[in-house]
Amino acid sequence: MTQARQQPWRHRLQAFCLALGLGGLSLGIDPLTAQAQVNNQLDEYCRLNAGAIAAKDQRRAAAIQGDRSAQAEYQALLQQHKDQLQRCRQTYWPRHQAMWLRVYPCDTKAGMIERILDDIVNKGYDQLYLEVFADSQALLPKNQNNTPWPSRIQTPGLENRDVMAEIIEKGRARGLEVYAWLFGMNYGYVYGNRGDRQSAMARNGYGETSLDFVQDGAQAFADPYNAIAQADYKNLVNQMLQRQPDGILFDYIRYPRGTGARSVAASVADLWIYSPASAQALYDRAENRQGLTLIEKYLRQGNITVGDVAAVLAQYPEEGTPRWQGRKILGDEADLDVNVLHQRLVAELWYLTVSHAAQGVVDFVNSAAAQAQSRNIPAGAVFFPGGNQPVGQRGFDSRLQPWDKFPGSMEWHPMAYAVCGNSSCIVDEINRVRQFAPAGTKIIPALAGDWNRAQDNRPSLKDQMAAIKASFPDITQVSHFAYSWQEPQFDNDRKFCRV
Repeated sequence: MTQARQQPWRHRLQAFCLALGLGGLSLGIDPLTAQAQVNNQLDEYCRLNAGAIAAKDQRRAAAIQGDRSAQAEYQALLQQHKDQLQRCRQTYWPRHQAMWLRVYPCDTKAGMIERILDDIVNKGYDQLYLEVFADSQALLPKNQNNTPWPSRIQTPGLENRDVMAEIIEKGRARGLEVYAWLFGMNYGYVYGNRGDRQSAMARNGYGETSLDFVQDGAQAFADPYNAIAQADYKNLVNQMLQRQPDGILFDYIRYPRGTGARSVAASVADLWIYSPASAQALYDRAENRQGLTLIEKYLRQGNITVGDVAAVLAQYPEEGTPRWQGRKILGDEADLDVNVLHQRLVAELWYLTVSHAAQGVVDFVNSAAAQAQSRNIPAGAVFFPGGNQPVGQRGFDSRLQPWDKFPGSMEWHPMAYAVCGNSSCIVDEINRVRQFAPAGTKIIPALAGDWNRAQDNRPSLKDQMAAIKASFPDITQVSHFAYSWQEPQFDNDRKFCRV
């Protein structure tokens, strides 16, 4: 090959090396030195350096414009960075690191999904938790959506575009495992305002749905005992699983959160068990007529009187004593004074109704998880570490989130969002979850914040990570909420198509 003919070839190869982040690579450099330069693109957090990011951005922009050479170089670069990321995550803690992401209709613009996914990989993440159902919208193609919820992408001409499937495919090409992230019992305001779904909504003893109860007026929680609500959600989950995500996460597996005095459930009227299906399921827990009558009165009146107890004992004397599921009958009960028995029954009815409400949550998440696990797709529950706490002598957090009863076969994703100026309260939340978790449960803390900057008395993600690694070195996976927190301006621009 003559010197003149060698020059274009050399220039082309040098340009490609620059795109790979090997700007100083001469054509005669040995392979070990070349590999060292490739490895130096990543820091100990598996984040790409600025030069490598800029080179990839340039190749992507040219590829989107139709430059075939750039397209080939871009694909090679994606594979290169995928391999680097996998090696890095195998070397440095944590083994897996996930990002939570919401997409917008504007993300259907040419190259936008690629830009977002590249940026997530650039930041050292090898997992993506993609929001596919939230705020009454499903990330399903409009022409393939047979659920009661509208599709998030309503852009004319894109009725068949499957953004979820597209992100799963493109994410995997970059080394990302892509999980589907769904709201759970919060079915959203569109569902809650449907005339044909009013009986499916959870109601408290004041006749309210969560649309009345939650101040933003946008959260509509379904009754987990309602057959229509169950069927609707089962169909939705099935639609998501057909896209074969690498996992599926269920959020809002709880009841609504109140404010002020209403943040505590302290009486039966505060519980979301007054819709027809939930009430009937509660009545079905009675094991004799005495028990059924008292349960009905307790739900209707908010309490029972000594006279109510005396009346059922007289009405059904052959039954001996009131019975319902889980009630332990003490040996002396037949001889108890009716006033003493009344006090005992009032306390037991309160815990029966609380347990009934909580069991609805557990049944809901178990059913949803079973759909995924039957297809060998991992399922996870997202929850607040404080959502299951008692308050005072007999109250409970209004969310009534019994995550300690969630199965250990699921991934546990505690949202460790406590704020105290440092990471100690975050560590405390994670430690509390570990104390309740069955042996072998995979605990994957979700952290909130910005990577290298403290916000509103909340440490940076980097500092939170250091505290978790020091306290729980056996935890090998974490997630960061959310992409919008790390890139607020970009998120806002995407939301309103200003990109």
